Amino acid sequence: MARRNKDNKYVFNPKTLNFDKFTEPLRNRVGRVLLFLLTTFIFALAIVGFIYYFFGSPKEKMQAREIAYLKLQYQILDDKLDGMQTVMDELQERDNNVYRAIFEAEPVPSEVRKSGYSNRDRYEDIYGYKNSDLVLGVATKLDLVASQLYHQSKSYDEVFAMARNKAQMLSCIPAIIPVKESDVRQISSYFGYRTDPIYKVAKYHSGIDFASFVGAEVFASGDGEVVKVESNYWGYGNMITIDHGYGYKTRYAHLSRFAVSKGQKVKRGQLIGYVGTTGKSTGPHLHYEVLKNDANVDPIHFFFNDLSPEEYENILEQASMPSLTMD
Repeated sequence: MARRNKDNKYVFNPKTLNFDKFTEPLRNRVGRVLLFLLTTFIFALAIVGFIYYFFGSPKEKMQAREIAYLKLQYQILDDKLDGMQTVMDELQERDNNVYRAIFEAEPVPSEVRKSGYSNRDRYEDIYGYKNSDLVLGVATKLDLVASQLYHQSKSYDEVFAMARNKAQMLSCIPAIIPVKESDVRQISSYFGYRTDPIYKVAKYHSGIDFASFVGAEVFASGDGEVVKVESNYWGYGNMITIDHGYGYKTRYAHLSRFAVSKGQKVKRGQLIGYVGTTGKSTGPHLHYEVLKNDANVDPIHFFFNDLSPEEYENILEQASMPSLTMD
């Protein structure tokens, strides 16, 4: 039997037949305190877990904002790379079709310009994340633009080297009429199919005939080296061939005399021989040819140093008319 007053608890002692004051063991009090603390901790943990799961912690919110910001920056970078690729495409188009075309250089193949990095292992650290596709796309575009910049830089180095040699190339291209204008009676035959003066049939005429007089001076139409000085009783008669480099050669046929020898270096406008009527010829004239990569081309298109636009149009009109060759 136990009795409790306001402040104390008493328990009946059957041995003494009295009520003794009850004192709770320390172990029970400690256990009760620990149980309370454990219950409180579990409850608090449940509340914190609920809040973190549904609302997130301040640190997680900060990290989420940082991730969203980085994602936005990657998207902006991706758009900028698209713009850079557009500019790069324009540079490549201009390089191939303008700059390299001016110097008659082969264009850089597209497969070379757009060759990126074939080693996919360089991106292995990017895989496996929520935004891996976005990051991988940006990294791939950046590598591609870097590769194209490298090839474009090499192309510009080549164009720059060709530009430094432009003056030399221009001096070598056959660009003047090889006979003084005052010594030319007329252009008696143009390039293309013309009537042969002896056989009276249409034959391919590989050059231009400048009707003149025996002894009229003949000049080199561009810088180069004399590679042939030959004499024949038929065909082109006495003929000089000059190699100008850059794929260009010129021929001067039916000469009466030579003023140069084989292997000699000549300059544009330098005297190389004299008009004659040697070989298969019906009168004094200079048969003049221009070859590009060993194929005959129309010499008219190379007289840009001597003809005004009006004269050029006029000579083109005359060239379209039928004529009789002199050789």
